[in-house]
Amino acid sequence: MKNASLFLPALLIPIVNLPAQPPKAEITKKLYFTELADDNAIEFDGIPNEAAWEKVTWGGEFIQYQPHENTPPYQPTQFKILYTQKHLVIGYRCFDVSPDSIVQRMSRRDEFPGDWVEINIDSYHDLRTAFSFTLSVSGVKGDEFISDNGNNWDTNWNPIWYAKTNVDSLGWTAEVKIPFSQLRYGNQGDPVWGIQVQRRIFRQEERSTWQYIPRNAGGWVSGFGELHGLCDLPSGKQIELAPYVVAQAERFEKQDGNPFADGSSNRFSAGLDGKLAVTRDLILDFTINPDFGQVEADPGAVRLDGYQIFFSERRPFFMESRNLFDYRLTGSEAGGDYDSDLLFYSRRIGGAPHGYPNVAKGEYADVPQRTSILGAAKFSGKTKKGWSLGILESVTQREMATIDHSGEQRDELVEPLTNYFVGRVMKDYDQGNTIFGGIVTAVNREKGLDWLHRSAYSGGLDFQRFWKNRWWYVRTNALFSRVEGSENAILQTQTGFVHLFQRTNAGHLSVDSTRTSLSGTGGTFRIGKIGGKPDKRGGVFKFESGVTWRSPEFEPNDVGFLLAADEINHFTWAGYQIQKPFSIFRNCRINYNHWARWDFGGQFLNSTFNTNAHAWFKNNWYIGSGMNWNPLDISNNALRGGSSLRRPPGMSTWAYLETDNRKKVSFSLNTSFAWGFGETVRAQDYSGGVNFQPLDALRIGLYPGYSHYWRKQDQYVAQADLDGELRTIVSEVKQRSFSLTARLNYNITPDLTVQYYGQPFIFRALYQNYGYVTDPLNKTYDARFHRYGAQEISFAGDQYFVDENGDGATDYAFGKPDFNFIQFRSNLVVRWEYIPGSEVYLVWSQGSTPDAYADLDTPLLRSLLDNVFEQKPQNIFLVKFTYRFLL
Repeated sequence: MKNASLFLPALLIPIVNLPAQPPKAEITKKLYFTELADDNAIEFDGIPNEAAWEKVTWGGEFIQYQPHENTPPYQPTQFKILYTQKHLVIGYRCFDVSPDSIVQRMSRRDEFPGDWVEINIDSYHDLRTAFSFTLSVSGVKGDEFISDNGNNWDTNWNPIWYAKTNVDSLGWTAEVKIPFSQLRYGNQGDPVWGIQVQRRIFRQEERSTWQYIPRNAGGWVSGFGELHGLCDLPSGKQIELAPYVVAQAERFEKQDGNPFADGSSNRFSAGLDGKLAVTRDLILDFTINPDFGQVEADPGAVRLDGYQIFFSERRPFFMESRNLFDYRLTGSEAGGDYDSDLLFYSRRIGGAPHGYPNVAKGEYADVPQRTSILGAAKFSGKTKKGWSLGILESVTQREMATIDHSGEQRDELVEPLTNYFVGRVMKDYDQGNTIFGGIVTAVNREKGLDWLHRSAYSGGLDFQRFWKNRWWYVRTNALFSRVEGSENAILQTQTGFVHLFQRTNAGHLSVDSTRTSLSGTGGTFRIGKIGGKPDKRGGVFKFESGVTWRSPEFEPNDVGFLLAADEINHFTWAGYQIQKPFSIFRNCRINYNHWARWDFGGQFLNSTFNTNAHAWFKNNWYIGSGMNWNPLDISNNALRGGSSLRRPPGMSTWAYLETDNRKKVSFSLNTSFAWGFGETVRAQDYSGGVNFQPLDALRIGLYPGYSHYWRKQDQYVAQADLDGELRTIVSEVKQRSFSLTARLNYNITPDLTVQYYGQPFIFRALYQNYGYVTDPLNKTYDARFHRYGAQEISFAGDQYFVDENGDGATDYAFGKPDFNFIQFRSNLVVRWEYIPGSEVYLVWSQGSTPDAYADLDTPLLRSLLDNVFEQKPQNIFLVKFTYRFLL
């Protein structure tokens, strides 16, 4: 996605005085030759001055990558590479004429603070994937797995490796030692690896690289230089075991009469994480009884439109090496709300139970908050013949809720025993320019909950082809899904929000209450250009266009993520990007997008046009803005199955500003505004943040957000039956929300950190001017609804009563939908990696969700402050100890 919905008029000026770019010579592939050294020949103190280093020459002659591409860097950089029987060893010399200006900031792992140096290693030499090891001058490590030729950098990969740094009168030096067990490679006797070395000079915001790769190139890994001289690398099948123990104490408000809420609970648990090198290039990762108590809580979020909320994965086991399983149904450069659709969404594993017990008045229930994962395993790697393989399997526990009735207790099933499976395979040809792949997912549940699918399967085939220096590409996939279950389960799927087969105007759909399975298809085709030869201004034109579809019965949500089925979407993005500094800019770009949508009945649903622009200034400020025009919007989901609904056409605009985040104090501001024509919709959103870095080891951030949203009449409220006729009740709605996220990170050492996250959140929705839908597709807005008159509707006891015919008898009723949701979540984590791969966590988690639904008249912020600290919060204190064994 190229930041859709942005437009910056100030950048739409003629660019006429840019210097012409000199003709580029053919890029020469650099080679580096390494030598074998003894394991004990290097003292490993961060200073590469031992005699063993004299076996190899310095690699150097770095070239700027940014801001002034293909020019000499501000300061030179050199490196040497040796290898031993167990390790790849790298020595760095980073020259600097002003050593006292080297920025030694610290942070959490993988945040890449201050000055740093980095090596990328394509040990498969497949020109598509690589392992990245980054070391800041302060000693903070960062590591990433690079895939898709540099389009995907996964920071969740956390190998074991060693590093030391030293600052001297010439700049700074470093030594890095990477165990071969942490890399993946074939069994060639004399392998050639791809490598790239990169340096960042923080105060200049400069990046320089050993192997020159043009910024307009179609890839990253495919442009690496080469490492020669490795011979007879170790092939031992190493085993890593990391057992853990957890002690947890929970304190919460006591509830009189509730035997499950006596104010405290304690637990002790243990588990095991492990890694087995089946071969040098295939790895088995597994976890038994995992615990994720140290993981940061999800932010507050509420949606009134009915769509499910997407939360990103935060659990380490599912985050590491997830690139192979990250199967997006579309993934277009143009973006779109369907871009979050996934065939595998790991948050489905171990989520909240699907069921809730039947609790009568006077009864109390103890319901698990999440489903326990009994175990999980991943098998992944790449063979010497270019096959990338990935298998993930997980089993979640049968979960029971306990209900107490005057001391007598019973159990009810809220989640059946479930098995999840994902299999992925890819094969690349022609040095990674042609790629075939496939994926299969499966979910199987035991019997117990009649309305859940007994089994769910999905899969797909995908193809990618790159040509002309990898500037041009075609990507396509074809997908299927099948769900099976009881008649009730399949009926729930047919009539659920994602599908809504009961829509009265959907002639191509019908509800069949006798079905016990559904089968659907989906897919995407897209063609684009992501690189090219710069013009005389240094600019490159890029584009992508394609189509993506999900048939009405397509249903991957048991282990995937799908917002809506029954859609055919067209998208186009085109952009012009200038990467060369000029005038006051480091670079800038302007983009155009348009989207169109139909359903499988041929109904034209949506048309949207967008333009946006962005600039990075030489003072390291960023700015961008954009505008959308939406002339047509028909929703198949807004009325929850009553019918399609024509929504008002409108426009939206937004902008952002970010100051130089290298400074001690930096700011960001984001604003957006939207409006429907005819005074039908108004939306405002403001968010931003301030970051404060008083010390190199301390960073504090505050990020407030406020939104206000109003719809005139078309907000769904409820459905009712009137003499066999469906009444879809709608209203005017005003919703507001506010959040304030606080973050603190303090490094006592690079391996001992204190991290804090906290967020109070409030969301309030107020409804008024109720009515019902009469002609939902009428082009005149007010003709779509009938608003109740004063004699038709009355209110009593949190219920609205409707008498349409005026005979004095209630025709139907619905509940008052207004609500006020308040939440507070925080985590304080002390993390100590006392030896590489072994950690101790001290965690204090605090949370509260006050019963404030009826607090509707108090001003928004006052309501948040009054309620969030009035109720005694739930406090969880946790100690987790892990120790990693290398066998």
